[in-house]
Amino acid sequence: MRIRLGMRRTSASMAGIAVAGLLVTAAVTAAPAASATAAAPAAPAVGAGQDRLKAEYFPEPGGEGRTVQVPADGHGQGEEGAGDRRTTAPLSASEAAVDGTAAGLAVTGSTDDRLDIVIVGDGYTAGQQGDFHADATAKWADITAIEPYKSYQGLFNVWTVDAVSNESGISGDPTADQVKDTALGSYFWCEGIERLICADIDKVAAYAAKAPAADLVVVVSNSTKYGGAGYSGLTDEGYPFNGVSTLSSDHASSSLIAAHEIGHSVGLLDDEYTYDSYGTWTGGEPAGINSTTYTPAQLTAKQAKWYRWLGRPDPTGGTVGTYEGSFYYPYGIFRPTGTSLMRELSSTEFNLPGREAMIAGFYRAGNALSSTVGTESAVGSAQRLTVGVAELGALARPELRWYVDGVEKAEARGRTTVTPAALGVRKDGRGHRVTATLVDRTDAVRDPAVRNLATDRLTWTVAPGARLG
Repeated sequence: MRIRLGMRRTSASMAGIAVAGLLVTAAVTAAPAASATAAAPAAPAVGAGQDRLKAEYFPEPGGEGRTVQVPADGHGQGEEGAGDRRTTAPLSASEAAVDGTAAGLAVTGSTDDRLDIVIVGDGYTAGQQGDFHADATAKWADITAIEPYKSYQGLFNVWTVDAVSNESGISGDPTADQVKDTALGSYFWCEGIERLICADIDKVAAYAAKAPAADLVVVVSNSTKYGGAGYSGLTDEGYPFNGVSTLSSDHASSSLIAAHEIGHSVGLLDDEYTYDSYGTWTGGEPAGINSTTYTPAQLTAKQAKWYRWLGRPDPTGGTVGTYEGSFYYPYGIFRPTGTSLMRELSSTEFNLPGREAMIAGFYRAGNALSSTVGTESAVGSAQRLTVGVAELGALARPELRWYVDGVEKAEARGRTTVTPAALGVRKDGRGHRVTATLVDRTDAVRDPAVRNLATDRLTWTVAPGARLG
């Protein structure tokens, strides 16, 4: 099990679903509400007491982002026309029975081996949950049309959770004075900013908890109007997931908001856009993966940041180098390429250093190699050792190898089922170790530290002289 996006995961129940290495679609239904007066699930203790959170939004489709502090509970405090946007009317018994139902949209493995994304809808009535599922499917398809999401879908589990709203649509659509009674209190005009969609993050957390696991959450708000937001670093605020993205359901450009925000939460990438008012960076070398104060010659001399990519043709256009302006500062700090998805939503590509950072994040959270044969107990020489390999796309180059006591058995390369005896382990009174190693040799990774993250191993001890299984 990996350290997951700065979180510590406990064992998560898969509700009896067998998912070892296989693609499955499953429904996980929450217990019906105890009475017809039950509305949203109770908010968890985590995150309680947080008044303001940092959020990012994009004022125009295809434009650069901006950041702002917003109310954690989603209330438009002091905003004209905002009002109290919490759900107030109780759900009926039939509505409450649907509310909180979780299902698998794209489940590829055990929650311990995957990056788990939960999609929750807001502004969908009980009769519109089918629309929500169609919208969730479409938005996930938009995100995974972008590399490296496209090639690494096999490292994700995607879950949906039905949130039943009393009214269809969300507040602030089409105008600021429109108030809707919805499960998560989503609304445009948060902090007086039309395109910024805020929500009650504690309620988001309560619904996300209905899924088997949640590393990231996407809130799909029922609207044709462009808008959304991104909350990142939420584990530091006590939430069990690292990021939340909000986006409108029926505007094509809104999907890119989530694709960008996951770049922060998973890839640990900086924003590459700037504010004129920030002036010149004077803070020394930044920690961010995609920001630097160094020139290309200095990057190379110091073997720092993206020096391995310098001069390479980039999927965003142009070549990798140092382009002034990043991390909100227009001067004194550089980004890898002229544009990218982390700079503006007119770009639908991560640059090469960004792709590598995203792949590193995928492997921090997920394992491409798994097995139903436990490694805790000794196995016998006749034991069938079967491994599952995540289904990865064109950008990835997974290579499976087998070793006995550290020596590769080349004849077994690529095989997903072996026995220790077939690998040459003999009953000689000594214990032996059999190891399966999966290395992703993708050309999108050049940093040895990332290559190490993209390497998964499973090791079994073969009992001396035992012929078990």
